[in-house]
Amino acid sequence: MIDHITFGVADFARSTAFYDRAFAPLGVRRLFDVPGDLSNGVKVTGYGDDRPWFWLAEERATHGLMHIALTAETRADVDAFHAAAIRAGGTDNGPPGLRPHYHRDYYAAYVLDPDGHNIEAVCHVAEL
Repeated sequence: MIDHITFGVADFARSTAFYDRAFAPLGVRRLFDVPGDLSNGVKVTGYGDDRPWFWLAEERATHGLMHIALTAETRADVDAFHAAAIRAGGTDNGPPGLRPHYHRDYYAAYVLDPDGHNIEAVCHVAEL
């Protein structure tokens, strides 16, 4: 299942103005701006209804122009995804671990595919 997706955009202000207005009739609004110190100075914002699931990032982001995150049921599944993707020829873009700046149980791993797209597996469940 897709957890969230990120599009790289050339003009961040133009794109956020567009999505702010276009999504409003659907009840989708801007919910989260990633602080610059956590995004290497790249502007990143998330849209959603109850949680962000559609993200925009400045095109100059180092993680490629497309990012997709897939939901993992367990943290072990995240670890297995990362290992399998590296073995398949992917490039590490963030090892498995907690990302508490999103929320305290956000456990994810990131891999660049052969075309440079950032593929993530994420588990939102607290470790038992």
